[in-house]
Amino acid sequence: MSEKIRIAILGSTGSIGRQTLDIVRMFPDVFSVEALTANENIELLIKQALEFNPNTVVIKNEDLYNKLKDALKDTDIKVFAGAESINHIAESENIDELVIALVGFAGLQPTLRAAKAGKRMALANKESLVVAGELVFKAIKDGNATLVPIDSEHSAIFQCLQGENLNTVNKLILTASGGPFKNRNATDFESITINEALAHPRWQMGDKITIDSATMMNKGFEMIEAHWLFGIKPENIQVLIHPESIIHSMVAFIDGTIKAQLSIPDMRIPILYALTYPYRLPTNIATPDFLELHSLTFDKPDLQLFPHLQLAYDILKIGGIMPCALNAANEIAVRAFLNNEIKFTQMYLVIEKTLETITPAPISDIDQLINIDGQARQIATQIIKQIK
Repeated sequence: MSEKIRIAILGSTGSIGRQTLDIVRMFPDVFSVEALTANENIELLIKQALEFNPNTVVIKNEDLYNKLKDALKDTDIKVFAGAESINHIAESENIDELVIALVGFAGLQPTLRAAKAGKRMALANKESLVVAGELVFKAIKDGNATLVPIDSEHSAIFQCLQGENLNTVNKLILTASGGPFKNRNATDFESITINEALAHPRWQMGDKITIDSATMMNKGFEMIEAHWLFGIKPENIQVLIHPESIIHSMVAFIDGTIKAQLSIPDMRIPILYALTYPYRLPTNIATPDFLELHSLTFDKPDLQLFPHLQLAYDILKIGGIMPCALNAANEIAVRAFLNNEIKFTQMYLVIEKTLETITPAPISDIDQLINIDGQARQIATQIIKQIK
């Protein structure tokens, strides 16, 4: 890596985006920031732009364009606004590597554009594969693009599979911390508060993904993502609760061997690996101290307490447009919970009732998925109004 790697971070103000910039600070001679984008966190975007001096910044919320433009008027940074400007960044010739850290359905279009343009993508937006894994991997093949996962679980599997033949894989084992409620009594789920759900015991993440972790929908999405990333059937993807979050996932092979990737719970590790693969760079990030840990524990997820996980398996088996509807309904349900409009347990009800109204069908194109996404969001919104 003789020349600096020019990176664009889509979603630079979120948790993954901020930690990616931590990596750039660690290795200023390796990476240069070419572009930053944010949804509406303009204050942090301005701060990041002034520190890293990218060529381009984009704010998705067009109402904030003038404020951003004015704040950067004394720099040479180009300022744009809107979703289409983010798509242009995704396919820009000036980008060597794209970090896709957008949240939810918003990550799909840039991912597809980057794939068609043959880009190297470090993907943290699991929803792109949940919604349209079939389309994304067709675009990757057609564009001769490269995708390296950032999610710690998929990075772990990706690393365990280096030098291995996929035909020798027996199953994938995704580990889960269990979130804040793995030991909570079922009768107390009705009273779960927003603050309790946001108090993740191991990871510091954005609000949406933290709630998904608390319901275990996030693990369901990761199962769907693993299916598309590695071509493994859902029945051969197992989820285990591993509260210590040291083993980030495992691969079981047909000869009885299991390979695992271990590290402390620090997202900078898989981010750095995704950015530099197939190389590794030295850091001062600590390694697990096994003498201090003493033991690593595992358990089965309780599907009665966390029905979102089983729902993800069921919906992947149906396939087609249904995972898109699942993602859309979940986004609306999580937002309603965070807005204190519904209870923690009612999120599942909203998603289940929404999916009951959607007729399964094969995926035809991106426009179809955009329509299904909008339809599912409208239905979920109406169900929430009825609950209230």
